Amino acid sequence: MSQRYHFIPLYHLTVLASFPGNAYNQNKLVVNSHYDSRKEEKLILARVNQKEKRKRKQKQSKTLQRSRGQKTIPMKVINIRDFERKNHSAIREFVLLGLTQSPEIQRILFWLFTLSYVAALMGNFLLIFIICASKKLHTPMYFLLANLSLVNALSITTTIPKLLLTLFSHRNTITFYGCIIQVYFFILFLVTELMLLTSMAFDRFVAICYPLQYTLIMRKELCAAIAVGAWVLGLTNSAVHSGLLLQLSFCESNIINHFFCDVPPVLKLSCSDTSFNETMAFVADVVFAVFSCGLTLTSYGFIIRAIFRIRSTEGKKKAFSTCSSHLIVVSFYFSAVIYTYIRPTSVYSLNRVKYISLLYSVVTPVINPIIYSLRNREVKEVLKDFIGRGRMFLRH
Repeated sequence: MSQRYHFIPLYHLTVLASFPGNAYNQNKLVVNSHYDSRKEEKLILARVNQKEKRKRKQKQSKTLQRSRGQKTIPMKVINIRDFERKNHSAIREFVLLGLTQSPEIQRILFWLFTLSYVAALMGNFLLIFIICASKKLHTPMYFLLANLSLVNALSITTTIPKLLLTLFSHRNTITFYGCIIQVYFFILFLVTELMLLTSMAFDRFVAICYPLQYTLIMRKELCAAIAVGAWVLGLTNSAVHSGLLLQLSFCESNIINHFFCDVPPVLKLSCSDTSFNETMAFVADVVFAVFSCGLTLTSYGFIIRAIFRIRSTEGKKKAFSTCSSHLIVVSFYFSAVIYTYIRPTSVYSLNRVKYISLLYSVVTPVINPIIYSLRNREVKEVLKDFIGRGRMFLRH
């Protein structure tokens, strides 16, 4: 019996021992053995399937991790962009629209501004040379006038060369830091000129209202302190505004509706909160423009009252001629500056203001040496002497 059923597993020996001679039982044992082997195969297949499911789950988890890792890349890019916005700007250059887009008008403006720039440089540096070379003009008024001429030559150099390049080559782009540098120097020369014009009005007030005490009041030390103070105030104010502009972010439009970089049009392009910049700009405008204009008008109020007290007509003409040229320049300059800057940026009309800014950025540096030379008797006399000496030198 052991020889006949030797292939049966050991766990069926008990059943065979209980029913040794039954053929039905023998066949049943064989069927059970096949059933158990199939059951084992099913268990093995189930284990294999479980392993395969585990592998699939592991692969799915890895792919999910990879996909999550890929999704985090845009978040990193956004963070980098936010970092750039917080630091300086996502924009690396600005586009200056200029005064017009017509090629024919641009050619005319190019030659017009070229002549204006050359005339401004020649007139202001000639006036500085005459004041420095002639001992007759070594007075407080002409010392302040020499500083004003220097400021005019530098201020027009800040804006006009870039404008000429734009008109000639039609390349109207400027780098981000180039724009900030232009803002810095333009504000520097703007505030310095305001302070010098106010100090010149004070000089005329002392000369007409207190002529006997003029040399005591307007000493060399005071004139030097006034000039240095004007330059220091200009440097400080421009450093504050330029530093505040560097803290802003420019991530949307880069088109400046102006022919040079100025604070109001640049603030309009920022995607940051510019309320603090606008507040500081308004405070600076009130202090330097309105306060300076108030002091100047007050000085000329006292001057006019003193002129009307003079009995002789010749005395009135002489007193008025010494301050009329300065009054013309002040009326041009302060009216344009106050109209441009003493307003919030929300109501700031760039199309109108960029043409008005030509008065204090281009016209004033050109007419200053003309007014102070043609309407000043002492300057004309010194200029005639230099012309006569030049002719004598050429003859010999």
